Amino acid sequence: MIVVRATKISLVAAIALFASLVAFGNLTDYNTNFVFVEHVLSMDTIYPFSTIKYRAVTNPALQHTAYAVIIITQVIIAVLCWIGAISLIRNIRADAGLFNRRKTFATLGLTLGFLLWQVGFMSIGGEWFGMWQSQQWNGVPSAFRFVMAISVVLILVSMPDYDIDRQSRSENNGDRRHPATSAATIQAL
Repeated sequence: MIVVRATKISLVAAIALFASLVAFGNLTDYNTNFVFVEHVLSMDTIYPFSTIKYRAVTNPALQHTAYAVIIITQVIIAVLCWIGAISLIRNIRADAGLFNRRKTFATLGLTLGFLLWQVGFMSIGGEWFGMWQSQQWNGVPSAFRFVMAISVVLILVSMPDYDIDRQSRSENNGDRRHPATSAATIQAL
């Protein structure tokens, strides 16, 4: 159905917009957002009795490098998702095989988004650097929301598309069932 394809395109574009705005905010308000990375990596606001403080990264050059990697990754996510959305919209009426093949950029962007916020923020930031212990600099709940939103879109986009209704009906002599369940297939059963 074309509505399902349009939904997939809209959701990919929504993630592209989100990643674009996050990257833009990090670039245009660098110092404010850098403070978050600085505190997480230096582990200066985790529980005072925590025994994992040896993991802290206090070197400013390494902190800026980590922040740069985050921003570059966000830009790549945005670009991949925008390319994916544009590729899909250009092929919205294409046959199912072509439309499914055009999901590559969207899938890559969504997967990279999942990895950034799940691995980067939840696993590394949250668990390795103990971000969950900080009352002020805990980004785990936000990262979880992003991961869930991206996961839903990734699952939906990954679901295979079939030829749109008009094509399916003509190929199956008016049979509205899925092409694999045509009259010939049913008779063979």
